[in-house]
Amino acid sequence: PYKREKELSVSYKNEVVGSYRPDFVIEDKVIVELKAVEFMPKSYETQLIHYLKTTNYQIGLLVNFGTPRIQIRRLVWSKSA
Repeated sequence: PYKREKELSVSYKNEVVGSYRPDFVIEDKVIVELKAVEFMPKSYETQLIHYLKTTNYQIGLLVNFGTPRIQIRRLVWSKSA
């Protein structure tokens, strides 16, 4: 099961400071962000890691449809990392 643009609370130092709506959330475990760009800069990965960290999700997929071959980057965040 998945949800499109599910609103997630964003926390900083255990205090809710805002919200974030990823493109998809799969099984309440994986954040999926979709892009359609010719070049995917490192800042997209950094941004997704921040989303994982502030929403307490551990796995994110960054999917780019803007190149001749689909690009998929799997990112993992854990408190011990």
